[in-house]
Amino acid sequence: MTTDATTTPAPQADARALGLAHYAARGVLENVLARHGCTFEQQVALRAAVTAEEPPTADGLLAQVAASLKADPAVVRAALDDLLVGQLLVRDGEHLRPTEAGRALLAAVGAETAPITARIWGDIPADDLAAAGRVLALVAERANAELAALTA
Repeated sequence: MTTDATTTPAPQADARALGLAHYAARGVLENVLARHGCTFEQQVALRAAVTAEEPPTADGLLAQVAASLKADPAVVRAALDDLLVGQLLVRDGEHLRPTEAGRALLAAVGAETAPITARIWGDIPADDLAAAGRVLALVAERANAELAALTA
């Protein structure tokens, strides 16, 4: 018996499927970032500084990025130090501000990843994206609660 798209059941969304999708997408981004001499953690920290409503403090940015990535604060501190050494972030008193070079790096990475992102996401129906967004938000909320309980 043959099957086609109309008779083959959709794959079940689970932790493995989520992980595979995450690492595939992250692999694409890390490949682009490497060509620009940037790590994933540096890019996340730089983007957080660029998009912040107010310039963050170093400790605030470190805490935000470490919480977002569930990363060791020492890894995030090293990323921030590298951004400062590379003059992609600068100290302004107790605050960190992105430089024009930092903004240019994010713009270049964005320009390079835009067509890739369009190929990955472009033809997925809006209703499917909305449903996936709701499910992913719920999974993140529940996982964050479980992590908080485990680390309390």
